[in-house]
Amino acid sequence: MRDDDYLRVEAHDCPMTSCAAPAGSPCRTGRGKVAVQYHTARFRLVPALAKALAVATPPVRKPGMAWIELPRPAAAGAEPAGHVRIGYARASTVRQSLDTQLDALKAAGVTRVFSEKISTRATTRPELDKAVGLVRELRSAGVAVTLVVHEHKRLGRGLDLAALAEQLRAAGIGLEFLTGELQGSHDPSGVVFTVLAALSGMEREYIRDRTLEGHESARSRGKSIGGAPVVDEAMLSMALHLREQNLSLRDIAARLVITTGKRRGRHPSAATVLRMFRDHDASIGAAGR
Repeated sequence: MRDDDYLRVEAHDCPMTSCAAPAGSPCRTGRGKVAVQYHTARFRLVPALAKALAVATPPVRKPGMAWIELPRPAAAGAEPAGHVRIGYARASTVRQSLDTQLDALKAAGVTRVFSEKISTRATTRPELDKAVGLVRELRSAGVAVTLVVHEHKRLGRGLDLAALAEQLRAAGIGLEFLTGELQGSHDPSGVVFTVLAALSGMEREYIRDRTLEGHESARSRGKSIGGAPVVDEAMLSMALHLREQNLSLRDIAARLVITTGKRRGRHPSAATVLRMFRDHDASIGAAGR
């Protein structure tokens, strides 16, 4: 690093909305002071500093003093901003490892990675929102930026994936997948990308339909689906006795105890008691026909 690095950093506006220091001025803190070091998103706009861990604000900028806007230099923005690559990694469960994705993103030259362990079905994914927010900030500052993901399924499926891709396209943000069906750089508005994204969404429906077909086939052969049943003959007999006393479903459930399985020693839910009564009454009705 050179003594005049700060001049190259300050050739650009700070892209962070919490700072937004104009060209020629140092970064500022949330309390309106001159920052001790420049914000990462700003000094990485300088290609030579893209891999630096930090770039300090020089004494001439008096770190810690009250921040005031310095005159904008005439040659501001003369140096090319370069190309920033922001990564996103996601695993569906806490037991899944992110190491493969993180290693691939690092090897692809990604400068910053947002990662989280959360289901695809989650309506809100905080780290993805942060990644998209940052790339939008960088792009609005005139920086060429690409969102890099290990595989398209990490972003989402079907319409969710297509909607996100369209947002990135509208903002002029590049999108790249390192592996999978959509490997490579894609124009989100292209026909091929749209078709493959739709096929990705169809994959979940296909798996769901096959699973339901398997369940139905198993039931037709007399096999039970799901976990171990919590209702036994003793519980049913006690529940019927309590029903004759005109107790509510909740009170009946509170007096019953599960004797088998993982929930052994706990009380069944009122919904379980209601289902038990319905099944019993239906079997009695069928036997009387």
